[in-house]
Amino acid sequence: MRPTAILTDIEGTTTPIAFVRDELFPYARARLPDFLARHGAEPEVAALLAEATHLAASRPVQDALLAWMDADAKVTPLKALQGLIWEEGYARGELLGRLYPDVPPALRQWRARGIRLYVYSSGSEAAQRLIFGHSDAGDLAGLFSGFFDTRAGAKREAASYRAIARAIGLPPGEVLFLSDVGEELDAAAQAGLLTTQLARAQDGTIASTRHPVAADFAALRTRIG
Repeated sequence: MRPTAILTDIEGTTTPIAFVRDELFPYARARLPDFLARHGAEPEVAALLAEATHLAASRPVQDALLAWMDADAKVTPLKALQGLIWEEGYARGELLGRLYPDVPPALRQWRARGIRLYVYSSGSEAAQRLIFGHSDAGDLAGLFSGFFDTRAGAKREAASYRAIARAIGLPPGEVLFLSDVGEELDAAAQAGLLTTQLARAQDGTIASTRHPVAADFAALRTRIG
């Protein structure tokens, strides 16, 4: 297996679920009211609030945002607002992106060998860049050729992966998608992508029988080269 490009998920794949669940999400939730009070009138934030207000229907928008956070809802304006809050946290040194230690050497090796790297996560593109740009292994954001979030479509829909393949200009069969979630891999395979599930013991991932499985990126390095 030697793909032209690798498209990777983040949570449970490159990054421990606990980091997102126990550090990033509580950080954003605790700071949302103050962030909106300070930045709510700025054009970017105001536009996101307007989009969120439309989706919230009759609920107060801040209440809706907090409820979506608690439910880990994949709501695009929420994810963008979380990314802006995290941006402040990384800039202040209060946050540091956590990666599994097997991830950075694999990313560097693949990039050195000419394999293009991309990210597809439900977190905003900005949030993705922050995790890799302020990681515990240094600034790795430059290793990636592009980042995709839910604006490309839902992660469990095949059309999203077809759209990403078109955007990066490659046949789907030359793109390897990595994720810990079987249903995401199902959608990618339906779109024609190569797939491998990361079944990390630390995250308690249950391996699917429908896709190749790897315990970590070190095992993938052996397969891909």
